[in-house]
Amino acid sequence: LSTLPTGIIAAVIFVVICLLVVLIRYLYRHKGTYHTNEAKGTEFAENADAALKNDPNFQDAVDESKKEYFI
Repeated sequence: LSTLPTGIIAAVIFVVICLLVVLIRYLYRHKGTYHTNEAKGTEFAENADAALKNDPNFQDAVDESKKEYFI
């Protein structure tokens, strides 16, 4: 350890501290953020089928004769 110049050791410690500060700041600012891609207005539907019937993206995909339920 004594063969390494002091400047290199100080630079490595400084870089590690800077990386820790950036990482902690990033984790603190993005704490609890969760984004969903659900359709707008579906939170008031009484069930999932009603929500999909009103969604314009799934108008053709919903077929009354082929319903699937997962438990």
